[in-house]
Amino acid sequence: MTWLYVIGFAVAMLIALLMTPLVKRFAFWVGAVDAPNHRKVHSRIMPRLGGLAIFIAFVAAYFVVSPAMDALKSDVVFGLLVGGVIVVVIGALDDRFDLSPKLKLLGQILAASVVVYSGVVIDLVNVPFGDGVISLEWLAVPLTIFWIVGVTNAINLIDGLDGLSAGVSGIATCTILVLALMMGNVTVVLLCAVLLGSIGGFLFYNFHPAKIFMGDSGALFLGFTLATLSVLGFKQATVVSLLVPIMILGVPLSDTFFAIMRRWVNNLPISVADKSHLHHCLLQLGFSHRSTVLIIYGISLVFGTSAVLLSYMSQQQTLWGTVLLVTVLLCILVLGAEAIGIISKTKKPVLQFLNKAMKTMQLNTKSRNN
Repeated sequence: MTWLYVIGFAVAMLIALLMTPLVKRFAFWVGAVDAPNHRKVHSRIMPRLGGLAIFIAFVAAYFVVSPAMDALKSDVVFGLLVGGVIVVVIGALDDRFDLSPKLKLLGQILAASVVVYSGVVIDLVNVPFGDGVISLEWLAVPLTIFWIVGVTNAINLIDGLDGLSAGVSGIATCTILVLALMMGNVTVVLLCAVLLGSIGGFLFYNFHPAKIFMGDSGALFLGFTLATLSVLGFKQATVVSLLVPIMILGVPLSDTFFAIMRRWVNNLPISVADKSHLHHCLLQLGFSHRSTVLIIYGISLVFGTSAVLLSYMSQQQTLWGTVLLVTVLLCILVLGAEAIGIISKTKKPVLQFLNKAMKTMQLNTKSRNN
């Protein structure tokens, strides 16, 4: 069956490679372009709608390979595809006409509801370090919709540099694919394979210097699909920790969390746009466009590898190893966030505390020597 996954990946990549130049021409023809402004990094008019190429490649490759496979969950795949159509249409319309945030949110909720109706629901919360589960009952549906909409927007928020959102999504897809292989989830493995191929083919044109942007059509589709796959892949795995799906999407989720904290600290509305996201901070530190993207790729790989390790440790009931891994990651996340000033350029309580502690230790050492 492995060769079918490889074929799905190759077909998706080939279709994306062929479709992206056509979508680029179509974007210029309909006027779906991104003009430079004070918040944008690019300096020339760029075509959007790249998400159409990703979506077409994903759907086409799935239907090429799926007839040769058994044990696929066709109902949930149908829900994913219908929901995908909704978010791609909403995103494409926004790429062209700049829809209101409320209308975009309504479309995302509708797409998430379609997936939930198809049977993809976080109905059981896996208890780390144990074999028990907690039934969410009436909270299952709203929690699932919240997760899908939240991840969808998180991927959209990091789409600020050439190849950034596509690359981070590709790494997250690889992580889900590896975990799905470990768990024997055929449906998720196939979907991840064709999604990864679609991303790879598009990234050929989207990596710096980009020839086309994925736009909201792409960012919303990737976020929606990754959120759905994370639920579909782990909702019934009682040995998988709660933190695994969060770690898989660590970069976009942490960037979204820090954006909320930043606006709260500065007494600004949550919906206000700014230039203090992770990629903005790295650029401000002097890193080049390409180096910034590669650094964030590296951070995504760390999160993805940690998700795989955490899943393995949870299966092995390795309590202290899991606690140590999570603690180290949290410490690195907090220190890194303060170091680059992603929350505040002046308010850095943890680093200031550590700095005072180091000075105190140095003074005590000098006093002992004297």
